[in-house]
Amino acid sequence: MRNYYLLFFLLLIFQSTVNAQNGKIIEQIPYTIADTSMAQIEKRLPNAKALINAVDFFKITYLSDGLKVNGFMSVPKKSGKFPCIIFNRGGNRDYGGTTDFTLDRFFAEMSSWDYVVVGSHYRGNKGSEGKEEFGGSDVNDVINLIPFFSHVEKADTSRIGMYGWSRGGMMTYRALTMTNQIKAAVVGSGMAEAFIQTKKRPEMDSVFSELALGYFINRDSVLKTRSAVYWAEKISPSTPLLLLTGSADWRVSPEEQLTMLNKLYEIKHPVRFQFFEGGQHSLIEYVDEVNHVSRNFLDAYVRDGKTFPSLEPHGK
Repeated sequence: MRNYYLLFFLLLIFQSTVNAQNGKIIEQIPYTIADTSMAQIEKRLPNAKALINAVDFFKITYLSDGLKVNGFMSVPKKSGKFPCIIFNRGGNRDYGGTTDFTLDRFFAEMSSWDYVVVGSHYRGNKGSEGKEEFGGSDVNDVINLIPFFSHVEKADTSRIGMYGWSRGGMMTYRALTMTNQIKAAVVGSGMAEAFIQTKKRPEMDSVFSELALGYFINRDSVLKTRSAVYWAEKISPSTPLLLLTGSADWRVSPEEQLTMLNKLYEIKHPVRFQFFEGGQHSLIEYVDEVNHVSRNFLDAYVRDGKTFPSLEPHGK
């Protein structure tokens, strides 16, 4: 019995040590977008070069649950302390990973609004240690970016927002059940109902079966864990949400976001919704409008600390 208590005590010490290291920066290397990439990016984003010239990019490696996890960071070149955004990428494994285009469209764009932006590749991807679980323990790689900011000189750690796209929407919803430190979050074309996802796109069953632990043992439980509509009330009530979706999205059916919207309305969670007619999954044809509504939302709640209005019926 004495040996049991000793082992338990040692495990507690080990876990405390690991937790204390979460977010620690192991490596931070300046990164430059190649000219060949820029030529392609500018065809889709005409103001790309101006955005990139205003920020510094870094490849990063940080600790998450004792694992070395890789990602990217962008920081305004100007001096000062800036609010922060955690960007959650979409896709799985290498597909949908952060590319030079992602760095320009999301990282540089938001840093040009005067935000420090950081995003994870998630464990098991792009040289990161561990195994990707597609919304399992890899959500910790998102949560552990919160203490990451304390190691960034220009980061104002009292003002942190979140931005997730596609699978990154699922990661955002899950992360918001684990912290109330996020002042506001934007979810673009976000996964919110995995049963709809696998019904509309049967090929997604293979993604879940290959990545999500326990899928063959209890499929329903695994899918519900990754479906925010079933646990929306656990999302931090102090974090307002902006949902963006396009009516022509075939990768993540608009039905998922609409179902989530109805659930958030039902539980009186602060939410704003924008539906883009004919918008595809990336909403690239509406990129300027997406940036406009996203910036206004993040500036209000993250940068300026706006208090959201009463959600009860009111007015004349």
